[in-house]
Parts: sequence; C-alpha cells; structure tokens
Amino acid sequence: MTDTEPAPPCDPPAPRRRGGLIWHRDFRLLWIGQTVGKLGSSVTSVALPLVAVATLDASTFQVALLSAAAWLPWLLIGLPAGAWVDRLPRRPVMLACDLASLLLFLSVPVAAWLDRLTIGHLLAVALGAGTASVFFQTAYQVYLPPLLDRGDVAEGNAKVQATEAAAQVGGPGVAGLITQLAGAVNALLVDAASFLISAFCLLSIRTREPRLPRARRSSTLRQEIGEGLRFVARDPYLRVLTLFSAASNIGLLGYQSILVVFLVREVGVSPGVVGVLAAATSLGGLLGAASATVPARRFGSARTLLAAEMGAAPFGLLIPLTTGGPGLALAIAGGFVVGAGAAVGNVLKGSFRQTYSPYALLGRVTVSMQLVSYGSIPLGALLGGALGTALGVRPALWIITSGLALTGLILLIGPLRRQRDLPDQPGLASGIVRTREPVGA
Repeated sequence: MTDTEPAPPCDPPAPRRRGGLIWHRDFRLLWIGQTVGKLGSSVTSVALPLVAVATLDASTFQVALLSAAAWLPWLLIGLPAGAWVDRLPRRPVMLACDLASLLLFLSVPVAAWLDRLTIGHLLAVALGAGTASVFFQTAYQVYLPPLLDRGDVAEGNAKVQATEAAAQVGGPGVAGLITQLAGAVNALLVDAASFLISAFCLLSIRTREPRLPRARRSSTLRQEIGEGLRFVARDPYLRVLTLFSAASNIGLLGYQSILVVFLVREVGVSPGVVGVLAAATSLGGLLGAASATVPARRFGSARTLLAAEMGAAPFGLLIPLTTGGPGLALAIAGGFVVGAGAAVGNVLKGSFRQTYSPYALLGRVTVSMQLVSYGSIPLGALLGGALGTALGVRPALWIITSGLALTGLILLIGPLRRQRDLPDQPGLASGIVRTREPVGA
C-alpha cells in the first residue's frame, strides 16, 4: 500500500529565536498544560494508594487493583480510540478528557466528606480517569507534531518529558505534605485543579489543526484499526519496541504497584516520607529526559536507546534491599537510575514514532503499540498484588525486579543492535511508503 494523500494544511511554524521552543507560543501553552496535568497525576499516584491504605485500610491486592484499573482501558478501548482520534479534531477530544477527569477526581473528596467513600468508588474513578487518559494521550501524540518543525519534534518531546519528570519530583512531595496536613483525600483536589489549567492552556492555542482527509472518514472503523495494526506488526523497529515496552512495563508497574505498601508496612516509613522518597527517585526521570537528546546526537539515537534501557533496569534490584534509616538510600538509588533510563527511552521512542510513522496513521500506530505496551501494565500491577499477597511484599519485589533487569535483551532481537541511529521513515518491510508529509510534522 502506498500513502500518497496530500499533506494537510497547517499554520507555518513560529520564527525561531535563541532559546529554541521556549519562544514558540503554542508549544509553550501545550507544554505548560501537560506539565501541570502531570503534576496533578503525580500527586494522585501517591495520594490514591494512600487513601486506600490509610483511610479505607485496603489490602495489598486492592491497592494493586487501583493501578490495574487505571491502565486497563488501554486493553479495552485502545484500538478504537486510536481510530476515533484519527477521525476527530484532537483539541476538542483533549478538552473533553480534561473535563471528565476533573469531575472524576473531584468526586473522591466529596464522597469522603459525605462519608460515602469506598474501594469500589476509588476503582471506578481510576477506571474512568484511565479511559479519559487513553483518548487524551493518543490525541496529544497526534496533536504535537503539526505545531512544530519536523526537526524540533525531538526537542519538544525532550522538554515535555523533562518537565513531566520534574512534576513527578514535586508531585509526591506535594502529596506527602498535603497528606500530613490535611489528609490524603484532600490531596486529590490538586489533580482536579490541574485538569482545569490544562483545559485553559488548550483553549489558548492558536494554531489550526491539519484538516482530516475526507477519504479516511468514509472507511470503516475496522479497516482503520487494521491499517494501524498491520503497520506496527510488519515494521521491524516498531514491532520490537512494542514487545520491549510491554515486558518492561510489566516489571515497572509490578514493583511500583506494591511499593507504597512495602515502604509503609515493611520498611515502616510515614506517608510524608513516602512522598519524599518518590520525589527523590523521580529526579532520575528529570535528568534522563533533560539530557536524552545530547548522547543521541553524539553517539546515535539507536545506541543511546539500547544503552539506557539495558543499562538502567538492573539497578531495580536495589529496591528490595531497602531497610529503614540509611537503607532508604537503596530505594532512592534504584528508582533514580531506573527512572533515568526509562525517561531517555521514552523521549527517543516517542520522537521516533512521531516522525517515522505516516501522519494519517499516527493515532492508530500510537494506540496499536500502546495496546500492547500499556495493556501489559494492568498485568504487571495484578502480578505485583498477587505475588505480594502470596509470598510477601519483599519476595515479590525480588522476583519482579529480577525480571525487569532482563527485559533489555528483547531489544537485541531486531535491527536496533546494528544501527547507530533510528531511521526517519519506514521501508518497504512496513508495507507503506510515505511520499508526502504534513507541513510541520
């Protein structure tokens, strides 16, 4: 199949000034909105398990179910969501998701104030917010490239990833502080407010979205889903990256889903200290995202990706060694290095997918990959909960982090090991030859 559709129109990029994309008004608004949204989500990632543990006395498996529920929608609706995003204007989709998430997270403190909060309510909120996230994140991946010149996409992703990592540093600390002062339930108000700010930033963007091809709208949903799946399945790069991400996410979410339980009940730290520890480990993600493009330019994007993903994961084995007092440094060091490697990989993989895939397929390519990679996250969370319940939390961490340490070997299966840089367009192996691209993509 040959993709020869005319390039959708797009406003010309803003003139470049010293300082790069900081001076790009529309990117700056999108960047701010994403950063604030991730700050709120980072608060919730700590506050929601703390609500379950401290307020509702949830079991280890129930806490793990919260993580699973947040990611389950990628398995349930990921593929049709990608096709719908490729059909619809992306900004209205993102705005609707912000509003839905605002109402969902606001419902938790309201239910608590009325003494009606239950584990079932928390699971419903996690599932609903996860559904909104599927549509928002898919639409965002397609919405970003037309705002920028093609050569600026990697810089844009690096900036977004770095500030998202910074939000993950501050979020757990904010969650821990609010939890100590006002209770974990009230910390969720921060996340609710973040979605309001994100919506305001989106409304302020001036750049017109590329017009959707009419021919694409007339095809069936099943046909459109199939195009995305076939493109990913046939492409040697995307196929291996998808399998690796799935295995890696099982390990990452497997240990993260029971980490709060481990720190509170096994190590004996307070909720406030949990927030501080999470913030300290998130510094690794900040460092990795901020520096990802530097080694990629010097040593090659493919080599940097391999080094980051294969070299960082084994440090997760430090986490189950954690004890109280000075032994907490092991949890910080392990999480720091694992987070740094994952952040470098996310910047390079995300930029590669956005510039490598045909624009008309980008939403479906994104969710086809994320169906597998994100769809494995609930499995990882359930695995963590099941192993923690059956064997104990510390033995479960040993098993999961040992598996995580080996996931990088998957990247050696495909052509990455022979490349200096990731390619900028697919070859005939993918079944699609791209002949025209949208301006600014």
